[in-house]
Order: sequence, then C-alpha cells, then structure tokens
Amino acid sequence: AEAPLRPAPRPRPTDVFAERLLAVLSGARPVHCMLRHTAGRAYDELVRLAELGPLRTRGPRPVVRDVGYYVARPDAVEAFARIGAGDQLRAMAFRLEQGPDLRWRCTAIELGGPRTPRPRG
Repeated sequence: AEAPLRPAPRPRPTDVFAERLLAVLSGARPVHCMLRHTAGRAYDELVRLAELGPLRTRGPRPVVRDVGYYVARPDAVEAFARIGAGDQLRAMAFRLEQGPDLRWRCTAIELGGPRTPRPRG
C-alpha cells in the first residue's frame, strides 16, 4: 500500500517575510506590495531603504541564505536573514508581530552593511 500524501509543510512566517523584504530591497518587487504586510513605521522605513536600493546588484541576484529567529513573545518574533550575492553577505533584521486578525506583519526592519566573508581554514 502507498503511504498517504501529506500536505507540504507551510513555510514559517520568518522565511516568507525574508523573501518578501528581499524582493522589495533588491528592486524585484515594488515597495507598495508590502503595504498590507507592514504595521507602524516599518512601511516608511522600507520605503526609505528601497529608495537607496541596498540589495540591487549588477552581478548575481541576491538570495536569502538562511533565516534565524527568536520568539520574543507568542505574538512577536525577532528575525534575521543572511542575504548573499556572489561572495558578498548582508544582514537583514526584522520584527514580526501577529495582529488580532492572526496575520503577521513586519513592524521593524534594519540592514547591516556589505561584507566579504573571511576565507575558511
């Protein structure tokens, strides 16, 4: 007998938001696509960051390398993502808060500067 099909696991909100934020900050998506996914001053900060084009690259397209998070309280998560483009790494930190409607929204975002990884060994 075949094993029953299981539904694919739902992606974590932190992973979904890391990809959404990267799409906006790399210029792949317009900033207004985040209007309903932000709360408080996060949208204004995202507009400011997007105008600077911090993750736009001429070389390899930036990708989310990994995402980590800390549950500050049941309805709030502090997350970070490592963004890679070629051999360049950037850090992105953001906060997600769950509203009364149970939807997660980004309430803060920060970017760290570019750096080249140290050689291993």
